[in-house]
Amino acid sequence: MPKIEVNEELFCTLSGFRWELRSALEEALSCAKAELDEDSDKSMPEPERTLKIELNDTNRPDLWSTAGIARQILTYKSQKIRFYPFFSTPGDMKEARKRIFVEESVRKARPYIAGFVAHGRSVSDESLRDMIQTQEKLAWNFGRKRRTVSMGIYRAALIKWPVRYRAVAPDSVSFVPLQWDVPITLSEILKQHPKGKEYAFILEHEPLHPLLVDSKNEVLSYPPIINSAGIGAVQVGDEGLFIELTGTNLNDVTLSASIMACDLFDQGYEIEPIEICHEYETPFGKNWTSPFYFQSPVFCSMARVEKFLGEKLSAKESIDALLRMGCHSEKIRDAESGETEVCEGVKVWPPAFRNDFLHAADVVEDIMIGRSLASFKPEHPRDFTVGRLTRITLLSREAKEILVGLGFQEMVYNYLGSRAGLVDKMRGNGSKIIRISNPMTENYEYLRDSIIACLCASESVSANAVYPHKIFEIGKIAYRDAHKNSGCATRQFCGMLHSEPAANFNTIAAQIQNIFYYLGREYSVSESEDQRFIAGRAAQILHSGKEIGVFGELHPQVLENWGITTPCAAAEFDLDALISSGKRDFGTKARPKSSVQDSPV
Repeated sequence: MPKIEVNEELFCTLSGFRWELRSALEEALSCAKAELDEDSDKSMPEPERTLKIELNDTNRPDLWSTAGIARQILTYKSQKIRFYPFFSTPGDMKEARKRIFVEESVRKARPYIAGFVAHGRSVSDESLRDMIQTQEKLAWNFGRKRRTVSMGIYRAALIKWPVRYRAVAPDSVSFVPLQWDVPITLSEILKQHPKGKEYAFILEHEPLHPLLVDSKNEVLSYPPIINSAGIGAVQVGDEGLFIELTGTNLNDVTLSASIMACDLFDQGYEIEPIEICHEYETPFGKNWTSPFYFQSPVFCSMARVEKFLGEKLSAKESIDALLRMGCHSEKIRDAESGETEVCEGVKVWPPAFRNDFLHAADVVEDIMIGRSLASFKPEHPRDFTVGRLTRITLLSREAKEILVGLGFQEMVYNYLGSRAGLVDKMRGNGSKIIRISNPMTENYEYLRDSIIACLCASESVSANAVYPHKIFEIGKIAYRDAHKNSGCATRQFCGMLHSEPAANFNTIAAQIQNIFYYLGREYSVSESEDQRFIAGRAAQILHSGKEIGVFGELHPQVLENWGITTPCAAAEFDLDALISSGKRDFGTKARPKSSVQDSPV
């Protein structure tokens, strides 16, 4: 969950309250689903004291700043919604004297940008620290490590308008980035600059990279990587700021701009809108003015409120509760989606800095928080339920007992691994393996699509142990599957490996027969061409006419790749595939007469 540090003096000033007792502060933070993580150090001078606050939800990025969380507390206690006069709406575009021209070239690289100018007061040290923290939290958490949203803050006095947002070849432009003293190209930034190396994964495979320049062709920044060392180096005392946000999701970019604009307005800045002029169509049109209010109202029936909260509330009570949460709402009679009759409810317009109302349930949540949990009368549970284990868990436990009884030792592995271990060493092509788009290290870059690779990794460091080596694991694997809505499938698999000088096809075939017999499942086999195994010494496991696994002797090249010097026989099969065809409850002792039909084993 996000954690923020707030300057105590600035926080109290913006919220309009001071708390002598920390218990009172913790109670006030509950309206923002937040809690005090660490109190300020009383030995520090008052202007330098900080509070560490933890947010218990991730769908309210507007609270990830001093101004944001102070705004929520002030609104909750005063029951007044602050008006922000600078927002444009689809039917009312504010007049803007400054423009950003977005060229067609950037459409495929990083298509969306929003921004505004803030002036009217000089930047203080506390304000600058809070802006940088908000920038980092929005870009890292909400913007998925700058992939979908990134932010740049600039010294407005040095910019010659209009600004142009374009895409260029990474070797065609050079400038001096922050924390650097000589010009380097965009390609060199990705390879040499610390920030470039950290965020290179976003752009390194793109032919054109985004660039922000003013009318004199002075570089403002290389989004989303780094600002320029001149215009992009904001300092304490600067009196005008240009804030821009770029990304791949227009709603997220626009929402982030709205959050920053409201935060700075609350701190006393004047917000000057900017017209965004595109050479291509966007969901908001070719030309629109930022900050922009794009949210749609949400309807929630009073019957749904009563159903979710267990207490009948009037529309006025709900409207008052929503007001404390900063939401404007009205009582209406409307046909809610899915309802057959016109019903009474509330229509809610989210604040410009929020976009978390995806369903009527989100409205009910705000009503609950706005009214306060303490206002609801406690009730004893009226339903009696009994928990139970899932069928796949029961089957997995039974399979583990059988394997342990056959002399196997259970292993537990990470679900993430490297391409070298999961693909290259196993003689695979990686056609179905799933890659993490922003891995922390190459050792945890891929989701495993097989358990056998993990078992081989253990065997590679077990040469000094007494043979035979018999190990297994039951766990999840994932692989690409175009037939699934998500494009991938996750399955519960059983993998096993037997290593000794005499290990061969018959060794593992006999063990597979034992397992299926004691699980009460029938299977058949057919020849397999799996590249991990020796040709002619591998078989597919078929269940109900479908392939669910494979077993055989591991290929000598696989053993050599892992540094294994003893023959190994291995197998793996899909436990999920055995669930639907079960003829008995798990844990019973009934066994089929034969586990194999027409099996050559």
